[in-house]
Amino acid sequence: MKQHFTMFAAYNSWANQRVYDAAAALSAEEFRRDTGAFFKSMMGTLNHLVAADRIWMKRFTGEGDAPTALDAILHEDLAKLRAVREAEDRRIAKWIGGLGEKAFSGRFTYMTVTDMRTVSQRLAPALDHFFNHQTHHRGQAHMILTALGKPSLQLDLIYFQRTEEGRAYA
Repeated sequence: MKQHFTMFAAYNSWANQRVYDAAAALSAEEFRRDTGAFFKSMMGTLNHLVAADRIWMKRFTGEGDAPTALDAILHEDLAKLRAVREAEDRRIAKWIGGLGEKAFSGRFTYMTVTDMRTVSQRLAPALDHFFNHQTHHRGQAHMILTALGKPSLQLDLIYFQRTEEGRAYA
């Protein structure tokens, strides 16, 4: 199971790099433009992903800064947001890498952000959500690029697995 989540941590970083590379080609106006996505713009979507990851990592580890809102804007500047994203991706990979196999079947308890409920669940299904959530919103980032007339991105897991970095997981 550890290899499965190690792969998703590596894939997550790879896919985020591709999205941020594409976002870097946007003008400041395009980066902030409301395109009808759930978090409106590329800026809102990328900020949400970092905010949600910080919330989950605080739940998982008990450490780190976590915003109190899912729509928190951590940085309006893409370069600053990218630096935070890359640091968070390294943190995720390091944490997953440090877990023992038994940890994935263990439970943890946390408070939800949206309705302030206490939830207890096993780690592995929560990690499934954690990485699936990233994929879901990267899909929205892809839609934003398409709506802005930019080239489509290839973000499928299989393409990561065909890269030099991803072959270890294929």
